[in-house]
Amino acid sequence: MPIELTPLSITLLAVLTATFLINCAYLFLLYNKFAFKKQEESRLVKNEPVSIVICARNESANLEKNLPAILEQDYPEFEVIVVNDCSYDDSKDVLDAIAAKYKNLRIVQLEENDKYRHGKKFALTLGIKASKYDLLLLTDADCLPLSNLWVAKMVENYNNDTEIVLGYSPYSKQSGFLNKFIRFETFMTALNYLSFANAGKPYMGVGRNLSYRKDLFFRNKGFASHMHLPSGDDDLFVNAHATALNTRIEVSKEAAMLSEPKNTFSEFWQQKRRHMSVGKFYKPYHKCMLSIRTINALLFYGVFIAALILKINYEVVLTIFGLHLIFLTITYRKAMQKLQVQDLWFFSFLYDFVYNLYLVLMTLVKPSASKVRWK
Repeated sequence: MPIELTPLSITLLAVLTATFLINCAYLFLLYNKFAFKKQEESRLVKNEPVSIVICARNESANLEKNLPAILEQDYPEFEVIVVNDCSYDDSKDVLDAIAAKYKNLRIVQLEENDKYRHGKKFALTLGIKASKYDLLLLTDADCLPLSNLWVAKMVENYNNDTEIVLGYSPYSKQSGFLNKFIRFETFMTALNYLSFANAGKPYMGVGRNLSYRKDLFFRNKGFASHMHLPSGDDDLFVNAHATALNTRIEVSKEAAMLSEPKNTFSEFWQQKRRHMSVGKFYKPYHKCMLSIRTINALLFYGVFIAALILKINYEVVLTIFGLHLIFLTITYRKAMQKLQVQDLWFFSFLYDFVYNLYLVLMTLVKPSASKVRWK
């Protein structure tokens, strides 16, 4: 029996096909090139000295747990600078005790000033100014290196042109849907910024695992262009100064920094609102490409559901959706293996749908960048 085509059914099938093709373009031209890229062989290392800078505010427990693993990295010459940013817990005592054992630990102590409230960028700038070496490696107090080769693996990427190295920082695996979604959201964030960088279009990095040259920082006046914004010490700095020539990525397991996720949806929501509040300050090209991906994915799922409800040409609709699932899950499987979250693969298509809904919701309700705070 011939299928009757109405203007509505033709429109929905056309939109479904168009959004499917756009999804394929992102998958094959962007994500696949990262996911299936072979691990490069070890590069010639100059063993350039490194300054590791960590900003910490009321992080005594994390400093006690994680800092020794950073101080004991297998690397010839490095220092660790911890900026104790106006902490009112026992961070100072913890740091003093660790400093007595590790001679490569330096502490920058900041005190609260009632007349001037500063954010992380101010603390980080002071830490960078206090550093002895040109090669900087940044992380947070709640991050734990997955190996004692973290520094070495990140530094391997530096050559005469390199000024920025983008690392990867997954969250630890716990039980429950919230943890799975947080780790999937982190995976998608990493898949985006690492894939774009791999394609020569770097647009952000994460401060939990990020490296750049001190000369690059001061040559561009640090965070001066966005010092008024509490967030963006990592992604806005990278967005402004990363290029295809000066930026490399490092995703080996040895170079990953493991972080602890939020335990409640409210905490996670506030954290992501802070992170996403600066997205509007990205370069227009990056905002456009990221927005198209999200809107297109959500439109694809919406039209697919509408076509099923309206009983429009099941064979064509299900074929298109089936191909989408095959291409998506193959790409995600390979990328998840590379980024150490392969346990999320089985339900990745469901997480992908929820993730795109979440992005639209975050975009609609995210606060002004000037209203978010550093702890």
